[in-house]
Amino acid sequence: MLRKRIIPCLDVKDGSVVKGVNFLNLRDMGDPATHAKFYNDEGADELVILDITASREARKTLLHVVERVADNLFIPLTVGGGVRTTDDVRTLLNAGADRVSLNTAAVHNPVIISESADRFGTQCVVVAIDARRRAANAGAWDVYIYGGHEKTGRDAVQWARESEERGAGEILLTSMDRDGTHEGYDIELLKVITSEVSIPVIASGGAGRLEHFADALLEGGADAVLAASLFHTRTLTIRQLREFLNSKGVPVR
Repeated sequence: MLRKRIIPCLDVKDGSVVKGVNFLNLRDMGDPATHAKFYNDEGADELVILDITASREARKTLLHVVERVADNLFIPLTVGGGVRTTDDVRTLLNAGADRVSLNTAAVHNPVIISESADRFGTQCVVVAIDARRRAANAGAWDVYIYGGHEKTGRDAVQWARESEERGAGEILLTSMDRDGTHEGYDIELLKVITSEVSIPVIASGGAGRLEHFADALLEGGADAVLAASLFHTRTLTIRQLREFLNSKGVPVR
């Protein structure tokens, strides 16, 4: 079994880290660069930073935030938000990102996935999927864009398959139903997606206690676990989580 990764996530709005529940009621949680340095020093495997309102506000990612964060890191950095063209991808890579996350733009113009993969390599391309369970069908999920504000009508499983076919190197899968609830990752969603694609899947949305991370990795088949508020508030630390996963036989760094 390949080693699993532990990834803190910085959702950024107006230059500050924020967190809410189900993508709503955001609260300020501090400076991105300060959080980045802390997670770098604590031994996180990677860091994700998402400018969560950039696409909805029709603007590009705040580059000065990315540059400040990158200056504090010696671990891989994935950046997303407001990316509409391959030139935007290049700009973020030049600003210090190792990978770029595509969400809204990829749904509107899926060719950006293949163009970015061809130009920069599949290892640089992450497709972020924000999925919400359909009330009428317990085993199906809709894709949402613009920071979870617009339903696309796309099926999340089909979109994950298409993203891989177009050249995505990784999928960042967020359960909107579980986001910020601390009720645990959506294991059913994870199982379906990880069984349909061969590229790594990062589980996001719902972590509340140590067991939830192990469930996502062992039962859900995720290759990495992402969390935000638990880490930001220091309710759990990277070290605690790594020790717990090791005790459960999950291979981590």
